[in-house]
Amino acid sequence: MAQYESQLPETSTKETVLSFIEALNKEDFAQARRLVHDDLTFIGALGTRNGADAYFADMERMKMKYVIQRAFVEGNDVCLLYDFTIDGITIFGCGWYQLIDNRIRSFKVIFDPRPLLEGANKK
Repeated sequence: MAQYESQLPETSTKETVLSFIEALNKEDFAQARRLVHDDLTFIGALGTRNGADAYFADMERMKMKYVIQRAFVEGNDVCLLYDFTIDGITIFGCGWYQLIDNRIRSFKVIFDPRPLLEGANKK
């Protein structure tokens, strides 16, 4: 673990990430934005976003909905297994969220993008 990271209670990190997902589900992007750092880094199967503004510009357009299946916590790391729906297509994925000072600094999402790509080709 990097020296600059502070250790937080596991319930605190988990609650932050769950609150982030809940805010996204409610399309309360202002609340979700308060739970991340300005220099947020997002890495996903279809691209990378550097900075919270770039990430939320996409989220406001896509309006994804999440159903969390499991949550795992270790120190400042939270891993979620979830189904997410975008454009009527539901996909299983995994998100690894890393927090600093009880706010999300970065996260990576892994999923099979083929259903989304196939759906885009049919339009």
